Amino acid sequence: MMSTQNINNLTAIIVDDELHGRENLKQIIETYCHEIEILGMANSVVNAKKLVRSLMPEVVFLDINMPVLDGFDFLDEYDERNFMVVLVSAHEEFGITAVKAGAVDYILKPISIKELKQTVKKLLSLKQKSIRVEPVREAGKLVIPSSHGFNVLIIDDIIRLEADGCYTTITNKEGKKTIVSRTLKDFENTLSKDKFFRTHKSHMVNLKYIKDYSNLSGSFVTMTDGSKVEISRRKAPDFIQKVKSFLKSV
Repeated sequence: MMSTQNINNLTAIIVDDELHGRENLKQIIETYCHEIEILGMANSVVNAKKLVRSLMPEVVFLDINMPVLDGFDFLDEYDERNFMVVLVSAHEEFGITAVKAGAVDYILKPISIKELKQTVKKLLSLKQKSIRVEPVREAGKLVIPSSHGFNVLIIDDIIRLEADGCYTTITNKEGKKTIVSRTLKDFENTLSKDKFFRTHKSHMVNLKYIKDYSNLSGSFVTMTDGSKVEISRRKAPDFIQKVKSFLKSV
Protein backbone atom coordinates (compact mmCIF):
# COMPACT_ATOMS: atom_id res chain seq x y z
CA MET A 1 0.00 0.00 0.00
CA MET A 2 1.30 3.43 -0.91
CA SER A 3 2.14 5.61 2.04
CA THR A 4 0.51 9.03 2.22
CA GLN A 5 2.41 10.22 5.29
CA ASN A 6 4.87 12.25 3.23
CA ILE A 7 4.08 12.97 -0.39
CA ASN A 8 7.60 14.32 -0.93
CA ASN A 9 9.37 11.03 -0.19
CA LEU A 10 9.24 7.47 -1.50
CA THR A 11 10.21 4.05 -0.20
CA ALA A 12 11.86 1.58 -2.57
CA ILE A 13 13.60 -1.74 -3.02
CA ILE A 14 16.29 -2.68 -5.56
CA VAL A 15 16.17 -5.97 -7.47
CA ASP A 16 19.31 -7.08 -9.32
CA ASP A 17 21.05 -10.45 -9.45
CA GLU A 18 24.49 -8.77 -9.46
CA LEU A 19 25.81 -7.50 -6.13
CA HIS A 20 27.69 -4.67 -7.83
CA GLY A 21 24.52 -3.54 -9.60
CA ARG A 22 22.53 -3.45 -6.36
CA GLU A 23 25.19 -1.69 -4.33
CA ASN A 24 26.01 0.82 -7.07
CA LEU A 25 22.39 1.91 -7.54
CA LYS A 26 21.84 2.07 -3.77
CA GLN A 27 24.90 4.30 -3.33
CA ILE A 28 23.86 6.64 -6.15
CA ILE A 29 20.33 6.96 -4.78
CA GLU A 30 21.50 7.61 -1.22
CA THR A 31 24.00 10.20 -2.44
CA TYR A 32 21.96 12.11 -5.00
CA CYS A 33 18.28 11.26 -4.43
CA HIS A 34 17.48 11.90 -0.78
CA GLU A 35 13.75 11.63 -1.50
CA ILE A 36 14.14 7.85 -1.86
CA GLU A 37 14.52 5.54 1.13
CA ILE A 38 15.90 2.12 0.20
CA LEU A 39 14.13 -0.43 2.39
CA GLY A 40 15.91 -3.51 1.08
CA MET A 41 17.51 -5.31 -1.86
CA ALA A 42 16.88 -8.64 -3.58
CA ASN A 43 19.01 -10.79 -5.88
CA SER A 44 16.17 -12.73 -7.53
CA VAL A 45 12.51 -12.57 -8.45
CA VAL A 46 11.62 -14.98 -5.65
CA ASN A 47 13.32 -12.82 -3.01
CA ALA A 48 11.89 -9.66 -4.58
CA LYS A 49 8.34 -10.97 -4.11
CA LYS A 50 9.10 -11.65 -0.45
CA LEU A 51 10.38 -8.10 0.02
CA VAL A 52 7.35 -6.58 -1.70
CA ARG A 53 5.08 -8.58 0.59
CA SER A 54 6.93 -7.74 3.81
CA LEU A 55 8.13 -4.17 3.17
CA MET A 56 5.36 -2.86 0.86
CA PRO A 57 7.60 -0.42 -1.05
CA GLU A 58 6.17 2.33 -3.20
CA VAL A 59 8.82 1.79 -5.90
CA VAL A 60 10.68 -1.23 -7.25
CA PHE A 61 13.91 -0.58 -9.16
CA LEU A 62 13.97 -3.75 -11.24
CA ASP A 63 16.81 -5.19 -13.30
CA ILE A 64 15.59 -6.91 -16.45
CA ASN A 65 18.32 -9.46 -17.19
CA MET A 66 18.39 -12.02 -14.39
CA PRO A 67 18.86 -15.80 -14.55
CA VAL A 68 15.92 -18.24 -14.25
CA LEU A 69 13.24 -15.52 -13.88
CA ASP A 70 13.82 -12.04 -15.31
CA GLY A 71 12.29 -8.64 -14.58
CA PHE A 72 9.32 -9.18 -16.88
CA ASP A 73 8.60 -12.52 -15.19
CA PHE A 74 8.43 -10.61 -11.91
CA LEU A 75 5.89 -8.16 -13.35
CA ASP A 76 3.79 -11.03 -14.73
CA GLU A 77 3.35 -12.29 -11.16
CA TYR A 78 1.08 -9.33 -10.39
CA ASP A 79 -2.35 -8.74 -11.90
CA GLU A 80 -2.57 -5.74 -9.56
CA ARG A 81 0.49 -3.77 -8.48
CA ASN A 82 0.50 -1.51 -5.44
CA PHE A 83 3.91 -0.17 -6.36
CA MET A 84 5.52 1.76 -9.21
CA VAL A 85 8.22 0.12 -11.31
CA VAL A 86 11.42 1.52 -12.76
CA LEU A 87 13.13 -0.97 -15.06
CA VAL A 88 16.91 -0.93 -15.16
CA SER A 89 18.96 -2.49 -17.97
CA ALA A 90 22.16 -2.21 -19.97
CA HIS A 91 20.18 -2.83 -23.17
CA GLU A 92 18.14 -0.18 -25.00
CA GLU A 93 15.91 -2.61 -26.88
CA PHE A 94 13.64 -3.29 -23.90
CA GLY A 95 12.24 0.26 -23.85
CA ILE A 96 8.96 -0.42 -25.67
CA THR A 97 8.35 -3.61 -23.69
CA ALA A 98 8.93 -1.66 -20.49
CA VAL A 99 6.22 0.83 -21.41
CA LYS A 100 3.78 -1.97 -22.26
CA ALA A 101 4.56 -3.59 -18.91
CA GLY A 102 3.41 -0.44 -17.14
CA ALA A 103 6.82 0.74 -15.95
CA VAL A 104 7.00 4.38 -14.89
CA ASP A 105 10.43 4.73 -16.45
CA TYR A 106 13.34 2.89 -18.04
CA ILE A 107 16.92 3.59 -16.96
CA LEU A 108 20.00 2.44 -18.84
CA LYS A 109 23.17 1.14 -17.22
CA PRO A 110 25.61 2.66 -16.46
CA ILE A 111 23.29 4.83 -14.38
CA SER A 112 23.15 8.49 -15.33
CA ILE A 113 22.64 10.66 -12.24
CA LYS A 114 20.75 13.22 -14.32
CA GLU A 115 18.37 10.58 -15.71
CA LEU A 116 17.87 9.06 -12.28
CA LYS A 117 16.94 12.45 -10.84
CA GLN A 118 14.42 12.95 -13.64
CA THR A 119 12.92 9.53 -12.89
CA VAL A 120 12.60 10.33 -9.19
CA LYS A 121 10.87 13.59 -10.09
CA LYS A 122 8.40 11.65 -12.25
CA LEU A 123 7.76 9.14 -9.45
CA LEU A 124 7.05 11.89 -6.93
CA SER A 125 4.77 13.66 -9.38
CA LEU A 126 2.71 10.50 -9.84
CA LYS A 127 2.46 10.01 -6.09
CA GLN A 128 1.40 13.60 -5.50
CA LYS A 129 -1.28 13.53 -8.21
CA SER A 130 -3.32 10.93 -6.41
CA ILE A 131 -3.29 9.96 -2.76
CA ARG A 132 -4.01 6.30 -2.13
CA VAL A 133 -7.35 6.43 -0.34
CA GLU A 134 -10.65 4.62 -0.77
CA PRO A 135 -13.09 5.95 -3.40
CA VAL A 136 -16.56 6.47 -1.91
CA ARG A 137 -19.70 5.60 -3.84
CA GLU A 138 -22.92 7.40 -2.97
CA ALA A 139 -26.09 8.53 -4.77
CA GLY A 140 -24.82 7.61 -8.23
CA LYS A 141 -21.53 9.40 -7.73
CA LEU A 142 -17.96 8.35 -7.06
CA VAL A 143 -16.09 10.65 -4.66
CA ILE A 144 -12.34 10.29 -5.15
CA PRO A 145 -10.05 12.23 -2.80
CA SER A 146 -6.97 13.73 -4.46
CA SER A 147 -3.85 15.49 -3.21
CA HIS A 148 -5.61 18.86 -3.56
CA GLY A 149 -9.13 17.93 -2.46
CA PHE A 150 -11.44 15.50 -4.22
CA ASN A 151 -13.07 14.68 -7.56
CA VAL A 152 -16.76 13.83 -7.94
CA LEU A 153 -17.47 11.53 -10.87
CA ILE A 154 -20.94 10.64 -12.15
CA ILE A 155 -20.86 6.86 -12.27
CA ASP A 156 -23.29 6.68 -15.19
CA ASP A 157 -20.94 8.88 -17.24
CA ILE A 158 -17.93 6.57 -16.84
CA ILE A 159 -17.14 4.77 -20.11
CA ARG A 160 -14.17 2.68 -19.08
CA LEU A 161 -11.40 2.18 -16.53
CA GLU A 162 -7.84 1.12 -17.33
CA ALA A 163 -5.18 -0.20 -14.96
CA ASP A 164 -1.72 1.34 -15.11
CA GLY A 165 0.40 -0.38 -12.50
CA CYS A 166 -0.86 0.77 -9.10
CA TYR A 167 -3.00 3.48 -10.72
CA THR A 168 -6.33 3.45 -12.57
CA THR A 169 -7.30 5.86 -15.34
CA ILE A 170 -11.04 6.58 -15.50
CA THR A 171 -12.45 7.94 -18.78
CA ASN A 172 -15.90 9.53 -18.92
CA LYS A 173 -18.21 10.10 -21.91
CA GLU A 174 -16.79 13.60 -22.48
CA GLY A 175 -13.28 12.20 -22.82
CA LYS A 176 -12.05 13.52 -19.47
CA LYS A 177 -9.48 11.27 -17.81
CA THR A 178 -9.04 11.00 -14.04
CA ILE A 179 -6.00 9.19 -12.63
CA VAL A 180 -6.57 7.55 -9.27
CA SER A 181 -4.06 5.85 -7.00
CA ARG A 182 -6.16 2.72 -6.61
CA THR A 183 -6.01 -0.61 -8.37
CA LEU A 184 -8.66 -1.74 -10.84
CA LYS A 185 -9.66 -4.44 -8.35
CA ASP A 186 -10.77 -1.73 -5.91
CA PHE A 187 -13.15 -0.30 -8.50
CA GLU A 188 -14.35 -3.76 -9.47
CA ASN A 189 -15.44 -4.16 -5.85
CA THR A 190 -16.99 -0.66 -5.73
CA LEU A 191 -18.93 -0.36 -8.98
CA SER A 192 -22.13 -2.24 -9.84
CA LYS A 193 -21.47 -5.62 -11.46
CA ASP A 194 -24.77 -5.24 -13.32
CA LYS A 195 -23.42 -2.25 -15.25
CA PHE A 196 -19.64 -2.70 -15.27
CA PHE A 197 -17.64 -5.68 -16.50
CA ARG A 198 -13.95 -6.39 -16.14
CA THR A 199 -12.96 -7.59 -19.60
CA HIS A 200 -9.26 -8.04 -18.91
CA LYS A 201 -6.80 -7.70 -16.05
CA SER A 202 -6.16 -4.13 -17.30
CA HIS A 203 -9.65 -3.06 -18.41
CA MET A 204 -13.18 -2.57 -17.12
CA VAL A 205 -16.06 -1.15 -19.18
CA ASN A 206 -19.49 0.35 -18.66
CA LEU A 207 -21.85 -1.91 -20.60
CA LYS A 208 -24.02 1.10 -21.45
CA TYR A 209 -21.35 2.52 -23.76
CA ILE A 210 -20.53 -0.58 -25.81
CA LYS A 211 -20.75 0.07 -29.56
CA ASP A 212 -19.76 -3.31 -31.01
CA TYR A 213 -17.93 -6.54 -30.30
CA SER A 214 -15.55 -8.51 -32.54
CA ASN A 215 -13.72 -11.82 -32.13
CA LEU A 216 -12.03 -11.66 -35.54
CA SER A 217 -8.42 -11.27 -34.35
CA GLY A 218 -8.79 -11.88 -30.66
CA SER A 219 -11.72 -10.47 -28.71
CA PHE A 220 -12.26 -6.71 -28.61
CA VAL A 221 -15.11 -4.38 -27.78
CA THR A 222 -15.41 -0.91 -29.29
CA MET A 223 -16.75 1.78 -26.96
CA THR A 224 -18.81 4.80 -27.99
CA ASP A 225 -15.74 7.03 -27.63
CA GLY A 226 -13.99 4.98 -30.33
CA SER A 227 -11.62 3.18 -27.98
CA LYS A 228 -11.00 -0.54 -28.44
CA VAL A 229 -10.81 -2.62 -25.27
CA GLU A 230 -9.38 -6.13 -25.15
CA ILE A 231 -11.41 -9.00 -23.75
CA SER A 232 -9.42 -11.92 -22.41
CA ARG A 233 -10.19 -15.30 -23.92
CA ARG A 234 -11.17 -16.63 -20.50
CA LYS A 235 -13.72 -13.86 -19.91
CA ALA A 236 -15.26 -13.69 -23.38
CA PRO A 237 -18.15 -16.16 -22.71
CA ASP A 238 -19.11 -14.39 -19.47
CA PHE A 239 -18.88 -11.03 -21.23
CA ILE A 240 -21.29 -12.05 -23.98
CA GLN A 241 -23.76 -13.40 -21.41
CA LYS A 242 -23.45 -10.25 -19.29
CA VAL A 243 -24.14 -8.00 -22.30
CA LYS A 244 -27.26 -10.03 -23.20
CA SER A 245 -28.55 -9.72 -19.63
CA PHE A 246 -27.81 -6.01 -19.56
CA LEU A 247 -29.63 -5.37 -22.85
CA LYS A 248 -32.71 -7.19 -21.58
CA SER A 249 -32.79 -5.00 -18.47
CA VAL A 250 -32.68 -1.63 -20.28
